[in-house]
Amino acid sequence: MFSSFFRSRLFSSPLVAALLAASSLSVFAADATMNAALEAALTTVPVTLAHHMERASFDGVVEAVRQTVMATQVQGAVVALPVQAGDKVRAGQVLVRLDARAAEQAATAGAAQAQAAQATRDAAAREYERQQQLFSKHYISQAALDRAEAQYKAAQAQTSAQLASADAARTQSGFYVIQAPYDGVVANVNVTLGDMAMPGRLLLTVYDPAALRVRVMAPESAASVAMMPRDVAIRLAGESAMLQPTKLQWLPATDPDTHTRELRLMLPTELTGVRPGQFARIELPIGGNSEASNQRLYVPTSAVVRRAELTAVYVVGQDGKPLLRQVRLGAVVGDQVTVLTGVDAGERVALDPQAAARVR
Repeated sequence: MFSSFFRSRLFSSPLVAALLAASSLSVFAADATMNAALEAALTTVPVTLAHHMERASFDGVVEAVRQTVMATQVQGAVVALPVQAGDKVRAGQVLVRLDARAAEQAATAGAAQAQAAQATRDAAAREYERQQQLFSKHYISQAALDRAEAQYKAAQAQTSAQLASADAARTQSGFYVIQAPYDGVVANVNVTLGDMAMPGRLLLTVYDPAALRVRVMAPESAASVAMMPRDVAIRLAGESAMLQPTKLQWLPATDPDTHTRELRLMLPTELTGVRPGQFARIELPIGGNSEASNQRLYVPTSAVVRRAELTAVYVVGQDGKPLLRQVRLGAVVGDQVTVLTGVDAGERVALDPQAAARVR
């Protein structure tokens, strides 16, 4: 009974009540200070109003602007294959070497025959000079001089023919070595050591990784839209980021069966890991010029809050207080998302919803 009486007297004391009130005020002041700091640190962005383009997605494929199928002009067994698929090669590097022993022997024989023809020509030239001297002194007849001149010209023609034949033999022997035409990457190798290469047979494929493009067949409705590279979005297989082409080109011919035209989109040169044959998804504007399209509201995708059935953003008023407001979203364009209802142009939304949720 004494303890209960003491506690009732203690908490009813004016001094204790004052202490409790002061403690509550200090806690409230600390919360207000922290709340103000959170409001000051809150990053906001305005709801933007921009031209909206009706877009459609199409499937495309990556291809190399420069891709060379290497073949041989001669027949021979593959005796050296120093590269494999995926290797980077330099211009002039040996890719395939064929058995060229017979060709080298033919080139050696041609060079020897050319030397023999040159010796015969030189001898005929000296003989022709002597006959000219004898003719000038009237020691021989005109007929003898003409025969010497004819022999010299025949030897000269024979030498030219032998030299041309030797050059052809050397050129022929060069066909047995397949070299890279430019700096590139070996896409695939279609032969192995010991295979017999025939004229026209595919040996390997080389492409230039510095110049890649995406090829897509799009309908005529898309081809009629006046679009710029910035209006096109490309998503490569395995990549989350959207790319913009550096250049686009419509081919003039239209496929009469599908009523589509080929569109070529040049990819940026600084990309890594992109290879020919890779799948790509292309988003193109359709249905009208982008300058005359309807306007839409956009907010960053990072500002959107999704909680179960709720889709909302934190709208920050003039007092700096964030308010969670439900919105209805449309298509995603890059790092922006279309807002159909819920916000107005010029309103500011919190870029970090988690930080906005801590503000009271």
